[in-house]
Amino acid sequence: MPPRFDQARPFVTLGVVVAIWLLLPVVIKGGLRISFFELQAPVSVSASYLRDLQEYWGLRVHSKPELIAAGRDLARANAAFELASQQNTEFLAEIRRLENLLQVPAHTDYRFEHVRVVRRDFSGWWQRLIIRKGKNYGIPVGAPVVFTGGVVGRVVEVRAYTAVVELISSPNLRLAAVIEGDTRPMSFQGGLNPTFGPAKAVIEFVPLDIFASAAATRRLVTSGLGGVFPPGLTLGQVVKIEPSTDGLFKTGEVLLDPRLGELTEVTVLVPLNPS
Repeated sequence: MPPRFDQARPFVTLGVVVAIWLLLPVVIKGGLRISFFELQAPVSVSASYLRDLQEYWGLRVHSKPELIAAGRDLARANAAFELASQQNTEFLAEIRRLENLLQVPAHTDYRFEHVRVVRRDFSGWWQRLIIRKGKNYGIPVGAPVVFTGGVVGRVVEVRAYTAVVELISSPNLRLAAVIEGDTRPMSFQGGLNPTFGPAKAVIEFVPLDIFASAAATRRLVTSGLGGVFPPGLTLGQVVKIEPSTDGLFKTGEVLLDPRLGELTEVTVLVPLNPS
């Protein structure tokens, strides 16, 4: 066999494989992609459990005084959370009473599904997370995902034991938002964020009488329009607003919570009434 053909054989094989892949029907491609994802999922989930086990044994090496101090701090936090839970129950009861009195429709109720993060998609650091629950826990596509700092994103793919969450920093995610204390909706969209850099987003159709700067930021929250995200959840801090090209509205820059880059556990809001 000629030496030149031996040197070109890898490229010829690659070309044949690419050609076959391009000629395959979309249904077969989708099936192969799902099969590969399901085959890879147990490996990622197992690695996540091993990290949890490693963290557990890492905590076991702490001294008794450190554990006593941590237990004391945890007891204080539990007491504060218990008081906040009681107040929350009272507030919910008052909201229900007012809704019945005013005959207004109640907000959609959710079931809180707490879940660990398996891994982050490094090909799009600020775009997607893989979480450790899926169809086995009734996670639906489109469910909002939150954490202590506000909105994380929404579920875009659900598999047997895992799910994919698209972050609010992704340019593919759009939703209606409002400035805290204002009721006029505006358009929120994730930005083009560099890997490992601070996550940012943009807002459009901002009213002309709203101002914000790095020295005087404004809190941006969900509006509740669209029925996906409950109202009042934090999206980020508006750090810059400037007039748009049409002169009718303004555009702004939103600085997202830096903890989005190091999440280990999130909460999926599963609607109790999907309709």
